[in-house]
Amino acid sequence: MDPKRWRLDGQLALVTGGSAGIGRAIARELLGFGADVLLAARDIAALDAARAELLEDFPEREIQAFVADVADEEQRRELLDWVEDFGEGLHILVNNAGGNVVKPATDYTEDEWRQVFEINLFSAFELSRYAHPLLTRHAASSIVNVGSVSGVTHVRTGAPYGMSKAAMHQMTRNLAVEWAEDGVRVNAVAPWYIRTRRTSDKLADPDYLDEVLLRTPLGRIGEAEEVAAAVAFLCLPAAGYITGECIAVDGGFLRYGF
Repeated sequence: MDPKRWRLDGQLALVTGGSAGIGRAIARELLGFGADVLLAARDIAALDAARAELLEDFPEREIQAFVADVADEEQRRELLDWVEDFGEGLHILVNNAGGNVVKPATDYTEDEWRQVFEINLFSAFELSRYAHPLLTRHAASSIVNVGSVSGVTHVRTGAPYGMSKAAMHQMTRNLAVEWAEDGVRVNAVAPWYIRTRRTSDKLADPDYLDEVLLRTPLGRIGEAEEVAAAVAFLCLPAAGYITGECIAVDGGFLRYGF
């Protein structure tokens, strides 16, 4: 076995929404496989704290951070200009940033549902397009989009969130085919409930937690590190023949029958 197939040494990765939760776990996982990591997020305090923590654990790795709201077109361009200034191109892009407003479909204002699309879908599409010239500087590179089981079936996220994630999954398939000849693989992961700060309030309700667990064959809530492991695998040379896939990280939720 060639151990380099299971390493990311010398590769540069950009992780959006990298200051907390799944994004921070993804950054940690990529660093563990040898990659250097660029973090992007809106909250400067959380971003600085994440970078400091990761530098302490991986002092030999290059870890940089950039404050940006990827839902904003100008800030997306500034982020990619910053990445380009490193002069190495880019090996990995992880579109993890996301957000939501949960309401009945008829209660959304136009600004609310459009903003859900802006951060979940349009930001990922635009960052992927802007990153394409950087990714193609290398013979093999990878994009991983963090989707959701809500893009496959109904869950209680509100319609715009599920719609945006379903579109992200289709975007993954389209770009995978279109960019295969450029050496860019494009894949996605689709998590179910994962234990993060964002889900903590809902999961603190014992009745709601019981409902979630009853629909989850493995009988537990997932951990951010388990999503990160799937993302990292899709970036590895060992996954070099996988593109256009969406891997559910859901404890069997999507396969649950009667």
